[in-house]
Amino acid sequence: MFVKVCGITNEDDALLAVAMGADALGFVFAPSPRQIHPEVVRDIIKRLPHDTLTIGVFRNETPERVIDIVARTGLKGAQLHGGETAEDLRLVRLRVPFVIQALPAGDTRLAGAGVGPEAADVVLVDSQSPGSGEVFDWSLAEGAPDGVRLLLAGGLTPDNVEQAIRKVRPWGVDSASGTEASPGRKDATKVRLFVARAKEAGKALEEGWAPDTEGPYDWAEET
Repeated sequence: MFVKVCGITNEDDALLAVAMGADALGFVFAPSPRQIHPEVVRDIIKRLPHDTLTIGVFRNETPERVIDIVARTGLKGAQLHGGETAEDLRLVRLRVPFVIQALPAGDTRLAGAGVGPEAADVVLVDSQSPGSGEVFDWSLAEGAPDGVRLLLAGGLTPDNVEQAIRKVRPWGVDSASGTEASPGRKDATKVRLFVARAKEAGKALEEGWAPDTEGPYDWAEET
């Protein structure tokens, strides 16, 4: 199970998330309480393990600016989290090695997302208000084409991530507000539990015994 911890604003939180086993870190350049300056991101990346997947989160930026910031900071990928067109996505895809296309739950574009040679590497499904911590109806994430790497976001916390994984069976999960002590500041315990529980639930799915259930589930019953 791929785990992305988003909304990183400082070096300590970046190193914490990596130490706790996160596969990717997200840095928000769009207007947000978690917005971070490209030069700060560049300095943080220099101190991270080389194999850390670092993603810049953009909203309605021009492809040229996305490409420039990714190159200038040393980021390894971009997440397009607005109303970007198919042409915007294509232009970014040509110059950025790893691209995530983020769509709100229920968006009609989800049916064709992640398909084709110029499609995004990953499709993220979020709530209608990204970063709000709002949980959406997870059944709305089921419209993605088969075989697409689906990254589930939207109000995920250590308390609900296992249930979300059992329901949606995504390729990965993403948390911003759900792992914070306050906007832009991570909580070490929440980060640790979120990563651990997501990985455990993912492993259970791979082993084929975790049920697809909407209600609470006692993992101890299977041990």
